Amino acid sequence: MAPLPAGIHFIISFSRDQWYRAFIFVLTFLLYASFHLSRKPISIVKGELHRYCAALNEGDVEFSSQSQRASDTPRQQPPDNETDCSWAPFDQDNYQQLLGALDYSFLCAYAIGMYLSGIIGERLPIRYYLTFGMLASGAFTALFGLGYFYNIHSFGFYVVTQIINGLVQTTGWPSVVTCLGNWFGKGRRGLIMGVWNSHTSVGNILGSLIAGYWVSTCWGLSFVVPGAIVAAMGIVCFLFLIEHPKDIACSSSLVAHSRGHENGAHRFRLQKQVFADDENKPLDPEIQCLLLSDGKHPVHQSHVVVLPADGGGGMAAISFTGALRIPGVIEFSLCLLFAKLVSYTFLFWLPLYITSVDHLDARQAGELSTLFDVGGIFGGILAGVISDRLEKRASTCGLMLLLAAPTLYMFSTISRMGLEATIAMLLLSGALVSGPYALITTAVSADLGTHKSLKGNSHALATVTAIIDGTGSVGAALGPLLAGLLSPSGWNNVFYMLMVADACALLLLIRLIHKELSCPGSAAGDQVLFKEH
Repeated sequence: MAPLPAGIHFIISFSRDQWYRAFIFVLTFLLYASFHLSRKPISIVKGELHRYCAALNEGDVEFSSQSQRASDTPRQQPPDNETDCSWAPFDQDNYQQLLGALDYSFLCAYAIGMYLSGIIGERLPIRYYLTFGMLASGAFTALFGLGYFYNIHSFGFYVVTQIINGLVQTTGWPSVVTCLGNWFGKGRRGLIMGVWNSHTSVGNILGSLIAGYWVSTCWGLSFVVPGAIVAAMGIVCFLFLIEHPKDIACSSSLVAHSRGHENGAHRFRLQKQVFADDENKPLDPEIQCLLLSDGKHPVHQSHVVVLPADGGGGMAAISFTGALRIPGVIEFSLCLLFAKLVSYTFLFWLPLYITSVDHLDARQAGELSTLFDVGGIFGGILAGVISDRLEKRASTCGLMLLLAAPTLYMFSTISRMGLEATIAMLLLSGALVSGPYALITTAVSADLGTHKSLKGNSHALATVTAIIDGTGSVGAALGPLLAGLLSPSGWNNVFYMLMVADACALLLLIRLIHKELSCPGSAAGDQVLFKEH
């Protein structure tokens, strides 16, 4: 008999359950990357919406503007647009405030909708809920770009489009985090979710490149194409997303005990004996949570797990106030408010800052801004690895926030020294700014959403995730708005605001950091800051 090829050996070395987990990991990665891909075009197109006015106001020679216009395709202009600007109504002196209002409209709607999204999402099938959100998001992202083709110059049109798009995009985050939390246990959660959370940066990079390709010739396509991609991924979600391991009857899954209910609770019984140190058959998350604390003792056939029920009709969804009472939720939510303020200010305003400092056009600035997201990929993974190794989530976030504040000051100073300095600072700032943000929105949210005080209520994960990310989204709405208000008085003021925000985020974690450091022997996934008192 001929030996099996090496590739086949590799394929069969993984169990069926492992292949399904890898599939869900990749699928949810791509789904949420497409959401971020659709958010990036507005930051790339900003420099184009006020392109020529900005050039003239900065004292550039008229010949430069004329040569640039000659290289572009003809633009549709409103008949009463008497200035040499790119697109009304962003042809006024207050264009920065108008552009900031677009960001604020989207992010404010996103923040408000996020609180409701988690509550709604945990009561509906994830696959249907996420599919609807992606199709609607694709439609309204493309609608913004249609303003170019239909020569729409109403500021209200663009604001309303951003508001509705912000609302429908809130379906994404609670859904994908809940789905991933269903498939992966707490072991090495920081590393797994640190790698997975790079979808944010990957989506931003792809969005920048796609939007930048058409920004100078037909900026409407910078929105229409990403919108089509999100909608297409929504169809993929509907066809392939598996919400929970039990939906495909994974081996070692739990089955209902024949006796049904006992004292208002559901009883479940294991089908067979399982050992935690069995290397040949990886354990499902449901089985891992049933093992004893030493991780080696068997679970026998007679072992019964009692889970709370909701009137015999399934487990009750946690209330909003109940989720707030989970230890650590409030502190991490407020910390994320300031951390996300910094991150989203870079997301929406970095290309325009690069344009003004390094004097690049909109496409070049958009491409250069992707380096911030490249740094963010490494920062998110590094934060996950460190937090897993140290078993201290809050301390890891605090260390990166402590380093981020002086780095932002260096960014504002060194980035004016040339293109090479800008590249270096983009990578470093991206890692330190995105690290805490990535850790809190993924591993920390999943830890809190599966906290032992919930007594097995997995329905809480969507609500906890939505509360943390919803509070963070308030900061995401404030950051770009403040940047729009402060940037006319000088970019230094914007960076001072970002440094203060990082300092506030650090201060909010002081109590949790103190608890972690005072109990160095806490176990991973059951850290001191999550213990009940």
